[in-house]
Amino acid sequence: MSAEKPENCLEVRHVSCSFGVRRGLFGQKSDRLLAVDDVSFTVGKGETLGLVGESGCGKSTLARLILRLLPLDSGDILFQGESIAHLGPGQGAARRLQMVFQDPFSSLDPRMKVGSSVAEPLRAAGVPAEECRRRVAEMLEQVGLAPEQAALYPHEFSGGQRQRIAIARAFITRPDFVACDEAVSALDASVQAQVLNLFKGMQQRYRFSCLFISHDLAVVGHVSDRVAVMYLGRLVELASCRQLFSAPAHPYTQALLAAASSRKPGAKAPLVLLGEPPSPLDPPSGCVFHPRCPLAEERCRHERPLFRELGGGHAAACHLAKAVL
Repeated sequence: MSAEKPENCLEVRHVSCSFGVRRGLFGQKSDRLLAVDDVSFTVGKGETLGLVGESGCGKSTLARLILRLLPLDSGDILFQGESIAHLGPGQGAARRLQMVFQDPFSSLDPRMKVGSSVAEPLRAAGVPAEECRRRVAEMLEQVGLAPEQAALYPHEFSGGQRQRIAIARAFITRPDFVACDEAVSALDASVQAQVLNLFKGMQQRYRFSCLFISHDLAVVGHVSDRVAVMYLGRLVELASCRQLFSAPAHPYTQALLAAASSRKPGAKAPLVLLGEPPSPLDPPSGCVFHPRCPLAEERCRHERPLFRELGGGHAAACHLAKAVL
């Protein structure tokens, strides 16, 4: 009897990653920066998990760990039930994971025609040249470009068109999992909407799983099934879109949502965060959010909160979060 296939496309289990940082006038002092700190979550088959948080919280590092572009300090990553933590980028099962970066111009070789850039993953997999040309033409049409545009160079396209090329390159091998790292943040609102609609159409067609990283909660809410919130390398909340936007459990999530809604006419004043984010080189004890939290209690300063289930798939790392009945 064959083994039962796992329900989740991706499992991230207690993953941590740190970097060596040299400080001092002549770089004589070495410290460790803990960029990702004991993070765990799953992404279901065909699901989009949004990942939000301030710049520097570890979102992009986490995506690069999943794509095997960076080594883990500890923990494990399972893709379709198989550990890929020991693999390098593009090795074995890791070939079925792809990434769409924030800046498509920097991810495309300016000296290479876009058809060659889109075909590069196919060539690496040993696909014959004629088959590469056919699939590139087909994929360019799917992302809203003309097949003959394969003969042009990246600088001959607009920003939105270059992002479509980057999407075509990521999907040319029909991946099972895609990480989108601020993939629409550099685009204006109208082009952003077009690219998001393209992305949703591609997901309906290919049923891939996705980690969608953005600082924009409106964008995340538009494309995601569930949302994870990161702060200073830690996961602080995870919930369905409906749960997170209607009843956020963590004060940091509440502040993010309040700040986003405060931009709308007639909205209430946002929950004000105290001070600036602490340095990841010297994180606070206890709850890492407590120095900025207006609700912090004494135990928040000394006791690290567990990332615990509140009910209905809603989880948070906060001493004050109440169970959902």
